[in-house]
Amino acid sequence: MVWLIVLSFVFLECAFVIGLFLPGDSLLFTAGLVLAQQGTHDVQAWAMSVAATIVAVVGNQLGYHIGKRAGPSLTGRLGGRMLNEERLARARDFLDRRGFWAIVLARWIPWIRTLAPMIAGAAGMDARRYLAATTTGAICWVPTLVLLGYYGAGVLEQFPWLMTTVMVIGIAFFVVGTAWGIWRYRQEMRKPAHLVSVAD
Repeated sequence: MVWLIVLSFVFLECAFVIGLFLPGDSLLFTAGLVLAQQGTHDVQAWAMSVAATIVAVVGNQLGYHIGKRAGPSLTGRLGGRMLNEERLARARDFLDRRGFWAIVLARWIPWIRTLAPMIAGAAGMDARRYLAATTTGAICWVPTLVLLGYYGAGVLEQFPWLMTTVMVIGIAFFVVGTAWGIWRYRQEMRKPAHLVSVAD
């Protein structure tokens, strides 16, 4: 179940607009905690890190090709708090200024992490350069959070009450964050659709 949830959410966050509303960072960290709590071997944590990294790259590749197919403009329901023209413009500016490293760094910025692949595709960023950048970013992002949660749990286990507290908070944040995200996504999708330039 942990594997299914983690891989599904990572893919959605990296490939589609709904990813703007999903708690990806906390999910990866909490997954590491859960694996440690279950007493799984280190191999499980490393295997999940590798699998989630691959899924993150595949998801971003899909997002890139969606942007490329859509061309210089994307149809979006913009005007909400999360999905709006200001954020889209800021993400575009971030990519313009930093290029290759913007894709790498975008992994650590939730809403840019989702928008960057589509903008890179629509702007015509070289496919091989993009693949190298998004792969580098995924390798830095996924294992860091999963393994931080997994090995950090070893320290927390010395304080059972603290370990329980962190676990409860982590799971609650994921559940509440996902529920809030789905609700926000439905609210945002009610906005009128219109074409927005992402390549200029």
